[in-house]
Amino acid sequence: MLSLHVDATLAEPPYAQLRAQIVGAISAGSLLPGAKLPTVRALADQLGVAPGTVARSYKELEADGVIETRGRAGTFVSFADDPLRRQAQQAATAYAAQVRSLGISDEEAVTLVTDALRATR
Repeated sequence: MLSLHVDATLAEPPYAQLRAQIVGAISAGSLLPGAKLPTVRALADQLGVAPGTVARSYKELEADGVIETRGRAGTFVSFADDPLRRQAQQAATAYAAQVRSLGISDEEAVTLVTDALRATR
């Protein structure tokens, strides 16, 4: 679970605090490449800030290649340094969405992937 907070008593603006905390979480390894971030509205509600504050943080992080927005799929920590891994992550994300929509359990979904990988050796 991503633990972020905004301290209104600091001179640093809230969007910058969020940006620094997300970068710090990625650097510390608590936010891994491919991790999904909360929606702008959800994070704004959680932190008690305006959605524009979170949107500005996300926009700056995306401009720096730290995160990426995939339309309706959401916002994720970027795989910017590894385009092949990014493609694999996108395929995995699409697969996860498909099996969720089919009501398949996590365990069964993993079994299906494992079997498919073995079959293509």
